[in-house]
Formats: sequence, structure tokens, C-alpha cells
Amino acid sequence: MATRDRPRLDPATARQVIDPASYAEWDSLLDTFDRLREEAPVAWVESEAGIHRPFWLVTRYEDVMRVSKDNATYLNSPQTVVFSLTEGIEFAKSLTGGSPHLVASLVTFDAPIHMTYRRLTQEWFMPKNLRGLEGEIRTIAAAEVDRLLAAGPEADFVAAVSAPYPLHVVMQILGVSEQDEARMLMLTQQMFGGQDEELNQSGMKDMTTEQITMLVAGAVKDFEAYFARLTAEKRVHPTGDVASIIANARIDGKPLNDRDMMGYYIILAAAGHDTTSASTAGAMLALARDPNQWARVRADRSLLPGIVEEAIRWTSPVQHFMRTAATDTELGGQRIAEGDWLMINYVAANHDPAQFVTPRRFDAARSPNRHLAFGAGAHQCLGLHLARLEMRILFETLLDRLETVELAGQPKRAKSSFVGGLKTLPLRFAPA
Repeated sequence: MATRDRPRLDPATARQVIDPASYAEWDSLLDTFDRLREEAPVAWVESEAGIHRPFWLVTRYEDVMRVSKDNATYLNSPQTVVFSLTEGIEFAKSLTGGSPHLVASLVTFDAPIHMTYRRLTQEWFMPKNLRGLEGEIRTIAAAEVDRLLAAGPEADFVAAVSAPYPLHVVMQILGVSEQDEARMLMLTQQMFGGQDEELNQSGMKDMTTEQITMLVAGAVKDFEAYFARLTAEKRVHPTGDVASIIANARIDGKPLNDRDMMGYYIILAAAGHDTTSASTAGAMLALARDPNQWARVRADRSLLPGIVEEAIRWTSPVQHFMRTAATDTELGGQRIAEGDWLMINYVAANHDPAQFVTPRRFDAARSPNRHLAFGAGAHQCLGLHLARLEMRILFETLLDRLETVELAGQPKRAKSSFVGGLKTLPLRFAPA
């Protein structure tokens, strides 16, 4: 199919949908997605400078859902995020010995290996097993709220609570010592916030793709060194944590190879807390903006599950994934050729008015709320039950301990086209 037959985005819009800074300018980005769903819901994106391979941008909920569920037609391999720009891909290959992925994980695997690896820990993350962790998570939540109140009456909620709380929960699950948690947070921010100079801790603005790739590769290498030591420990002294499962797992009678094992640790360690942190901050932002809603949920805790679910939709921490067409197909009225690359944009899908009435409004009573923030199909987020549990317990604790909350300044979003959310949330609060 010739490129000229495809509904090609204008250069300014093409730049916007991949520019990390655009995702920090949330309302403007949502305006663009609203327009594209009407004009070109499956649109061809080309770079004037050739910094990324062309791809289809998919913005309608029904199309994103279709791609997410059809894992035979739309593959994760060979590239899963648009951060894998042309120069970055080639540089990554030079670092990994040929793979375009700096990390090999559940996110990059396709069938049949994906499900084989997923089954290793899937049962551990089911609600039946997680119920045994509720007491420990409540203790962690109470300690975080204690620290928030001690820092009050004003604090940055992201730094004080929404970043350290899920980090501590996931690190406990992985068997990482508390003294190493700050390091895990720094490495996660370098991986997912590599496009934001305030998060990547490089102090460099307008970083080149090669510089970003080097930063991410350095974080990956540090993660791998840490988890290699943890693996050795868990093989000698296994416990009931997830790290012990991964360290001692066998497939076809053989241990996991080092690259796949390290990728398993990294995706759980990094994505396992960063996305929950973003959703938690999103929920608090919405409640701080609406004191009546805060008062209602304090009085009626049955509203809390709706708060949690709506925050996950409204925030959409994982903002996109890329898929590659395994065969010629059709999507949204466009002919998709074998080998074509597609961006399924969860921010756009979760703000589609055809699926969600007044999607920009935070509505705790929204029902149904079949959002796509956790994905769908075989690649649906492994930790979705844990994320919901963590958020519910934290907000139960916050609602018990805080009488009122309100904004104490202007929140700021991260510059990231992949995993994103609030990086600061200044709050003023009064204890109950």
C-alpha cells in the first residue's frame, strides 16, 4: 500500500503525539486526540527528520480494544514503545548484541513464550493470595500517612506518599531491603522518566536519543547487577516472595536464562510501583480539586472502589504501547499491511466520549468503567489486583486520618510519552 493512500498526520500533530513534553501539557494533548478520533481515528504518522519509523496512531477505544485483544494479528515484537526511535533502536542493538530491547520481559514477549513466563507468577498476584498481604500493606500505608502528617500542613503528595508507598509494597514483595528502595526509585525514574530532566537526574535538557538510551541502559545494567546478587541469595535461601519464585523457576526443566530472568525482575520492580504511584496521585488531585467529593467519600466508603477505578482510567499511567501487524488486515477503515507498526494510545482510548460520557470529568460513580489502563487480552497487566488493593488501602487510611485536602500550588506532569503522570502535587491538608 503506498504511503500517499494513508491519512497522514500534519507535521505539527505528528511531533505532538510522540513528544514527551506533550504529555506534560495534558489538556492540549487531549484536544488533539478528540480531533483525531473524529477526523482520522487510525492515522499514519511520519517523521520529517526520520527519527522514528512510520506508524499508525490508533485513538478510538474500540480500535485500541481490538488490537489489545488480538495478539495473533498484532505482535509486541520487535518494538513495543515509540521511545524506541530509529537511532535508539540501533544503539540498543549495539548494547544488547542485536536485540532492540534493552529489557526482555513480559512486555516484549509474544505467544507462546509470553504465557509460559506469565504463568510463573500469575497465581501469586491473584486476589486469593494477595488477601494474605493486606495486613502488611495497611501497616505500610499507616506509616506513609504518619510521615505525611508529620511534614504538614503542606507537602508534595508525590514525594511524600504516592511515590514511596507503592515502591515499598513492591520491594517487600520482591524481597528488596528497605535501605535499597531509594536506589530502586532512582533507577525506575531513569528508565521511565528518561525524557524528563527533573526525573532522570542527569541535569540535561533536550537530551538526544542516544543520551536517553545510554541513561536507560545504565539503569538497566544497575538493576541487573542488583538482581543478580538477589538471585544468588534466593537460590540459597528461598522465601515466599516473588523474587524466590523467579530465581528458582524452571521452564522445560531448565532455569531461566540470565537476560529473561533480569527482565522479569526489572518489569516487576519498575512498572510494579511507578504506575500505581501515578494513579494514586491522580486520585488525590481529583479529590483535592473537589472538596465535596472528598467529603462524600469520607462519609460513604462504598464510593471508594469507584474512586480507585476512575483514577486509573483518568490518569492512564501507561500511555501507549506499540504493536506490529503479523499479516495484512483492516482497522478503523484503513488497510494495515503486514509489518506495519501501530501505536495503541491508551490516553486517547480512555478519553473516548463514545465509551465514556464527559471523559475529562473525574466521576467516581462512573459505571460501567471498562477502561483500558491495564490493557486487555493476554497482555493485561499482571499486577492489576495488587494496584487496586494498594490504592484502596491507602485511601481508606487517608480518609480516616485527613479531614480536608486542597491544592497548595500547581501540579506538574512528567515529560514522558510512555509511562507518565504527576511528578509533583503540592497539597494542604488538615488532620482528622
